[in-house]
Amino acid sequence: MQPVNLNHIVDQVVKDKGIDRAVLIEALESAVLSAANKKYRNTRELETHFNEEMGEVELFEFVTVVDEVQDSYKEIDVAEAKEIDPDVEIGDSLGMKMDAGSFSRIAAQTAKQVIIQKVREAERDGVFNEFKDRVGELLNGIVRRYERGDLIVDLGRAEALLPQREQVPRENFRQGDRVRAYVAEVKMAPKGPQIILSRTHPGVVAALFKFEVPEVSEGIVEIKAVAREPGSRAKIAVYSHDHDVDPVGACVGMRGSRVQNVVSELRGEKIDIIPWTPDIARFACSALSPAEVTRVYVDNDEQSLEVIVPDDQLSLAIGKKGQNVRLAAKLTGWKIDIKSETRAAEAEMEDAPAAEPAEPEAGAAVAPEVEPAGEE
Repeated sequence: MQPVNLNHIVDQVVKDKGIDRAVLIEALESAVLSAANKKYRNTRELETHFNEEMGEVELFEFVTVVDEVQDSYKEIDVAEAKEIDPDVEIGDSLGMKMDAGSFSRIAAQTAKQVIIQKVREAERDGVFNEFKDRVGELLNGIVRRYERGDLIVDLGRAEALLPQREQVPRENFRQGDRVRAYVAEVKMAPKGPQIILSRTHPGVVAALFKFEVPEVSEGIVEIKAVAREPGSRAKIAVYSHDHDVDPVGACVGMRGSRVQNVVSELRGEKIDIIPWTPDIARFACSALSPAEVTRVYVDNDEQSLEVIVPDDQLSLAIGKKGQNVRLAAKLTGWKIDIKSETRAAEAEMEDAPAAEPAEPEAGAAVAPEVEPAGEE
């Protein structure tokens, strides 16, 4: 029986599936070698090689040339070896081609299973390699189904998971809905690559502004920090590398068009846009906007701030359920303790503060009020 020509099988799979030819050839060689080792119970030194011209896997047995044979499976007498190759010497390794017809048929029979396996592995590797470099990007997908609260999203080449913990409260999706989500993580799991999406990650806000604001995508305006309570409110700190470009104005857009597009995508989540500065006292004042700040005490060792505000600004500075000061602390990365002027005066009388106050400059300490969605 003539050996099966495997070239057309390999060529067809390479064409249809886009899998590396070398990967398939290696799989076929492994299939033949495995079958041969199983037949000979691993008693011989065997190697396989794919003959491109013949389109078959060739099997070779390697034996060592010796004076006296002790293991007939792995050694050959020097006299017998010279009949095969007159130039061999004792200690040489001699390769002899074996009849691989039956093994080639085995390879042909297992080719389908091997190719299917390799196709799956190659597709998994391809998906992983494609999406691992897309962490931090916003992707569009279509909702396929819910699985115990988690959302399965079709991204085209792969399905991704939007876990319940990464979904914004009060956001509901139905099968077939389009969803835009942030690639938070890509990892290789036993069943293949797993793409984890998020709608709650602070990076969602940054990525949306990068999409909406050309100055951000071009690097003229940099988003320094994002603090967010998903579905409710977010604060972003922006800085311009060009003195002629107002970072806040660029992000707000003409008549608030740019920020409104972001708010719409986040389904009404309010956004405060804050100018970033390396001066932590001024930055904290801006971060607490729209509340006015009287003075700030800075403790660099503890990275904490004591902020004094007028009595009538206290509730505004703290925000509903403490949200404003909580987001400001996240944005700055410093602990913030807010006191009213009355409370601070009482504390000063009891115990003079150890740190000197840092007075914010008039008109520069408080960020312009950017509240596209309205105040709470």
